[in-house]
Amino acid sequence: MTTITLPAPAKLNLFLHINGRRDDGYHNLQTLFQLLDFGDELTFTVTNDEHIHFTCSHPELAGDDNLVVRAATMLLNHTNKTNDLGISIYLEKRLPFGGGIGGGSSDAATTFLALNKLWNLQLDIDELADLGRTLGADIPVFIRGRSAFAEGVGEILQPVDLPKKWFIVLAPDCHVSTAKIFSHKRLTRDTPIIKVAASSERGTKNDCQALVIELYPEVKEALTWLSQFGDARMTGTGSCVFLGVNSQETARTIIDQKPSHINGFVAEGVNNSTTVEMLNRA
Repeated sequence: MTTITLPAPAKLNLFLHINGRRDDGYHNLQTLFQLLDFGDELTFTVTNDEHIHFTCSHPELAGDDNLVVRAATMLLNHTNKTNDLGISIYLEKRLPFGGGIGGGSSDAATTFLALNKLWNLQLDIDELADLGRTLGADIPVFIRGRSAFAEGVGEILQPVDLPKKWFIVLAPDCHVSTAKIFSHKRLTRDTPIIKVAASSERGTKNDCQALVIELYPEVKEALTWLSQFGDARMTGTGSCVFLGVNSQETARTIIDQKPSHINGFVAEGVNNSTTVEMLNRA
C-alpha cells in the first residue's frame, strides 16, 4: 500500500456540560459525541525522502502549525522511525474552520491512523489515542472511531449506540474563540454530573451556548432560524448549530429553506467511523 484516501468525519456535541474548573485551569466536562458521515478527506502517499509534505485545498491552512503536520511529526518523534519512508499528504477541506465540529481534530486523528498503517508502526489504539490527547482533547474520539459519552477534559470515553438521526448543520460566518469562552467570567461551570445512562439529549444543554449567542450575533441568528423547526442547539464551543430529525427528506426540506448567507450541510449520524472501518479492511 503506497497511497490511501480516507475521510476525516465531523462530530457533534449533542450536549456539553461543564462541571467545574480544575486546579490546572482546564475544565471538567461531560459531553455526548455523535459522529457524522460527512467531513474532510485526506490522501496519503508514501515517499522515499523521509520528509513530510503537506498541501491543502485552502493554501492558507498548509503551514507547519496545521494539526495534520503536527500529528505526523509527533508520530515520527514518538516512534524514532528509522526507515527511509516519508509521506505526502493532501487535505481536501470541507468542514468550516472553528465550527465546533472537530475538523482539525478529525484531520489529525485520520493522520495518526493512516501513518500508523502506511509506515507499519504497529502502535495499538490506546497508544495512538494517548498521543492524540496530548495534541487535542477531541482527537481520541476520532482515533477510537466510536460515538461516545465523554468525561474529564473529554478524554475519558465510553462508547454508546445512538439512535439513527439525520442532522442539519448550519455554519455561520464567524470564528468563536474557545479560549475566550472557557475563560469568560460569565460561563456556567457548575452543572451537576450525570450518569451515562441519563446522557440522552433530553434534559441536557450546551453550557457555552448562552454566552456564545450573546457575544456572537451570527451564531444567534443561525440558532434562532433553525429553532423554528425543533430543539436546535450549538455544538461544542464553535460557531456551528444543529438540529436532529428522523429522516433525510425532512433534513433536506429544512436546509433548502435556510438563509442564503449561512452555509450548511446535511449529514447522517453514525456510531462507527468510516475511517476506522476502511483501515481495518485495508
